[in-house]
Amino acid sequence: MSPVMSPAKLRVIGLGAAVAVAVLLPIVAVAGPTGLTGLRGDAVRPAGSGDAKPGDGGLLPDLGLGLGSRTAEPAEAGPDPAPATPAVPSVTPTPSPVPAAPERITKCGPELASPDGIEAQTCVLAEGPDTWARTYYRNATGQELDAFLTLMAPGGRTVHVRCPVAAQDEPGTCETPRERGQGKATAYTAVAEFAGTGEGGSTPLLLRSGSNTADTEGS
Repeated sequence: MSPVMSPAKLRVIGLGAAVAVAVLLPIVAVAGPTGLTGLRGDAVRPAGSGDAKPGDGGLLPDLGLGLGSRTAEPAEAGPDPAPATPAVPSVTPTPSPVPAAPERITKCGPELASPDGIEAQTCVLAEGPDTWARTYYRNATGQELDAFLTLMAPGGRTVHVRCPVAAQDEPGTCETPRERGQGKATAYTAVAEFAGTGEGGSTPLLLRSGSNTADTEGS
């Protein structure tokens, strides 16, 4: 049967235990921080201790790196680039073709000459939509003459013109106004009559030249 301790002994034992605990706690607290040293003997500071200022994270925050994990913020998307305009090939402008000049058709009779010294050749000409008559002459009679030129169109239509012929041995021409053609040049006939100057029917006819004595067409 275990002996029963008196109340006085129990108080002594409890007081001794309290004193032992009070002595050992400061020793453990002092030995803990001072016992952690670096490789060169420097004391290693615990994280969050020392004279660090709020917000002062050292070198890593200056590089944009934190001690904790950070999520990279997505870069702001810029406007969509404009679509590239396709290159337009350079085209050398082609000069407009010059319209060709209309062909001239000429139907002439033979060259005729009178004993008095008048020479003539009469033609029908056609160019594009126009048709007209022309006579070529040379007056070697020594006197002034009149040339009467007539263009006879299909259907009986006629055009008359009178041309004075000077008394000089030089080539000259007489022609009718141009008119809208009513067919090929072969359908027209031209006649030129050369007579002395004067009034009435007493002036003598010296030469008659026509285009209907030749059937060839030339250009």
